[in-house]
Amino acid sequence: MTGFKNFILRGNLIELAVAFVMAAAFAAVVTATVNLLMDIVGKVGGSPDFSDYSPGGVSVGAWITSALSFLILAAVVYFVIVKPYTIAKERYFPSPEPGTPEDIKLLQEIRDLLASQQGGAGASTIPPTTPPTV
Repeated sequence: MTGFKNFILRGNLIELAVAFVMAAAFAAVVTATVNLLMDIVGKVGGSPDFSDYSPGGVSVGAWITSALSFLILAAVVYFVIVKPYTIAKERYFPSPEPGTPEDIKLLQEIRDLLASQQGGAGASTIPPTTPPTV
């Protein structure tokens, strides 16, 4: 029973449940926005959707309506969620500057140690430069 309690109270499961509830609530907002934009497109096109459009007898209207709805949905999600999230993440949690990798630091230490063991004359033959990054 303790294992089940630990599983249920784990942080990741709670965060996932909250995200699921928020996504379900936000889906209504996105759907309403898509419907609003489709109504605007319908006013321009002369009908609320393109389901009756069939040039040459080929019914492509439902596909056009679905594709347009998908593009509008993707644009709404991108500009309302993804773009602001990315800007906020970069602003409040900047990525750390990439430092020198550990293997390069180790090689530099080995180089410096070998140079110091060779004495004063040998130390000047090995320049203490930073190796090129890969």
